[in-house]
Amino acid sequence: MTQAALSRTALTLGLALLGAAGAQDLTAYREVAGSLDTAARVRPGSAPQALAQLDRAVAAFDTLEPTLQNRKLASGVRDAMGAARAALGRSPAELQAQVELARGLLRKALMDQTLSGLSGGGGNGAAQLQLLAREFGLQGASGQALVTAGTSGRLPEVAWRLQRAATGKVNAALGSVQPRQDAASYLALARATGWFSVVQDAAGVGDLRLSQFGNALRQLAGGDTAGLTGSLQDLRRGMRAFTATLAAPPAASSAAPAPEPATPPTTVTPAAPDPAPTPTPAPVTGGSSMVSGQTDVYAALARAHAAARAGDTPAAREHLAVAWQALGGVTDTLRQAEGFAALNRRLEGTQALHPLRPQDVEALMGQLANVERASQGQPPLTLNAVSAAGMQALSGWARAGLLALLAALSVVPLRYLHLAFGGRNAYWRAIAAGVALLFTPLFLEGLGGLLGALGDTLNSPLRAALNLTLTQGGYGLWLWVVLSAAAAGLLTYGFRGLCEQFGLIGGRRAAVNVNQTQIIDWDEEV
Repeated sequence: MTQAALSRTALTLGLALLGAAGAQDLTAYREVAGSLDTAARVRPGSAPQALAQLDRAVAAFDTLEPTLQNRKLASGVRDAMGAARAALGRSPAELQAQVELARGLLRKALMDQTLSGLSGGGGNGAAQLQLLAREFGLQGASGQALVTAGTSGRLPEVAWRLQRAATGKVNAALGSVQPRQDAASYLALARATGWFSVVQDAAGVGDLRLSQFGNALRQLAGGDTAGLTGSLQDLRRGMRAFTATLAAPPAASSAAPAPEPATPPTTVTPAAPDPAPTPTPAPVTGGSSMVSGQTDVYAALARAHAAARAGDTPAAREHLAVAWQALGGVTDTLRQAEGFAALNRRLEGTQALHPLRPQDVEALMGQLANVERASQGQPPLTLNAVSAAGMQALSGWARAGLLALLAALSVVPLRYLHLAFGGRNAYWRAIAAGVALLFTPLFLEGLGGLLGALGDTLNSPLRAALNLTLTQGGYGLWLWVVLSAAAAGLLTYGFRGLCEQFGLIGGRRAAVNVNQTQIIDWDEEV
């Protein structure tokens, strides 16, 4: 990479934090962001398609740029898009990394200008807040809380919610970085850099600086494994301290937080290394006691489980990333126990699972419990081991696809039941209804699971369809009880009526001669 290219990349991360109140062109913003994301997504398969998307992003930015009050941020975004275009002919990883940096600058501009506009009574108000919620992955109740805080004038709370979401993204990305030269780690570190650029001026950031991320990027691309390991430890330690400052919301106030001036960093983005097999993550330094290690893992898993049961899979993945990071701070005894390496790999892989279901997190908890028992010289619990193996074999799209297929097949016996016995006999209608109720949980699981998997994969509100399944939350048990009770009642009524009709029970029993050949009309009116 030339010195000029390195300088342009450095400028993409130089953030000026002063901005006048004003409204951005949100339509143009969405088009720029969408085109950049699409360019990164299609580049591995088609460079011409990626180039077309980059051209669309540049054209849309020509419309967006005049509405950006922070000129240095606007210049940084344009330089980052130019660097992405220059990287188009080198490797997909480098293009994707440049897109991550550009998207970080875009989010920073949107956040700063929205807060500044709301503080001065200008801007697009609710529309900008809704776009911010989407950009920061705040969905459902979290997104609504952000909009409510902003429209109510609680701007410190808005900044806090956005900073907490961004730090979660940084932690998740850092948790995927391995101290080895490979493309996946390079992209994860670039993603962490882009998200940290959004919050680098926050009051609780401490001594953590954006230039440290740039140094780690250089070390990764240069193959400096020893230096990268130390840098990652420093970054993760700094992010843990930063995240701790965001544990509680700020005191109610209508004034926007005053950002601290940021010094333009000297970060450079080196060429992406060749892809390599994903290695086992290095342990994260941290507390060596059980309280600061294993308890932190359990706490993060519990939060992930609660988010997964509510259908908030982005939040669940963020908590899983925190759990995976905290796993590096457990005792040496636990780390050396049988099953720890498998737990480490499983916890890392679950973060990318689509869809993420509560049972996946429960299996992780059981797997961790078995590792703890192994470290104490106790035999593992069979149920935990079976659950972990079962969820590993049948999770994500495999589970969604299989249950959707079974749900479709459940219609077949009902169809044949209707063809064989018709619908004029009240008893057979009751039996058909009872069988249908017995299949209802499977049908809901298949339909809700498939739609939810699509929504989770596409990052759309369709993921809420997971709540249709009876295995998503505690409400499913009671609904299953009601359906089963209704099915048992209908089946009992239907089969008992048939027995009376055929003289097997009741007063008509003597009237039936079972030794005689009879023609039975299944559709006989009763």
